[in-house]
Amino acid sequence: MTATLRLLGLDPGLRNTGWGVVDVSGNRLRHVANGSVSTDGAAPLSERLRQLHAGLEAVIAEWRPASAAVEETFVNKNPTSTLKLGQARGVVLLVPAQTGIEVAEYSANHIKKSVVGTGHADKRQIHAMVEILLPGCAINGGDAADALAVAICHAHHVSSARNLQRNLASAGGRET
Repeated sequence: MTATLRLLGLDPGLRNTGWGVVDVSGNRLRHVANGSVSTDGAAPLSERLRQLHAGLEAVIAEWRPASAAVEETFVNKNPTSTLKLGQARGVVLLVPAQTGIEVAEYSANHIKKSVVGTGHADKRQIHAMVEILLPGCAINGGDAADALAVAICHAHHVSSARNLQRNLASAGGRET
């Protein structure tokens, strides 16, 4: 019997960081929860980062994921925006790591390929595939849909790694 593994997907943003939690058992995915952590755009950057940190701590405390994955940041045309996003992403990587959760990182193209089948999918396609892969899931906005896509991508990779380990272990005693 395959154990159930709870995964957290995170789509970093300073204004809104999307999060999505899925359970994976073998090749089956089940939606658990999703949402976003929002910060006060009028607050100083340090306060916004604190709000993000506190919000993500609450998500992890409530849903207790075994593993997390974060979308890698792309370089923006505006250097100031890129720096702020990088700082938010640092918080997004830090919070799960502080609780001892291993954090994987995937590029946007890799996530799109894993979920939609093409690395150039748009947000509507991602949202539609998330709904297909997680039937009955009520997605709480675009950031949450992106975070669920990160979680789905991570689930594919975690499952593949678990299968490989299991196959290597069972083949360990055999001669080739």
